Amino acid sequence: MHLWIREELAALREDTNAYLAGGARPRDLRAHCLTFCSALNRHHVGEDDGAFPELARQFPGLGPVLEELRRDHRLVADSLRRLQALLDGADQQTDPVVVRSELDSLAALLETHFTYEEKRIASALNALNAPDWDRSRPGFLLTGDTEP
Repeated sequence: MHLWIREELAALREDTNAYLAGGARPRDLRAHCLTFCSALNRHHVGEDDGAFPELARQFPGLGPVLEELRRDHRLVADSLRRLQALLDGADQQTDPVVVRSELDSLAALLETHFTYEEKRIASALNALNAPDWDRSRPGFLLTGDTEP
């Protein structure tokens, strides 16, 4: 999932740069941003409401790590709201420096968050005993090209 999010963020940055250079339609950019923002938000809500409580139950020592990841999720959500607002109001008067700055901040935050998460909880996730997930993968683990 993190790989897909990284790829989508890179594509969104390219689309934003194209729009700011006069080469993309605002409607297409807004739709791409909305899709990306919604998918990322669903992923983090799924972790907060699904995976993290189960991890905390099975691996109590991960409590502080999980709280840090939840804090990151709130920071990412704030950045996504700012980005969406910027792109919703995008027009010829939009300052490209502000838009690029928000995208750069989001990219840096996500990369730091993903790296921390991958280092601190990947082995616990792989060892997680969640029988319901064997029957149907939870939505936060799915990408657009994966069947449930």
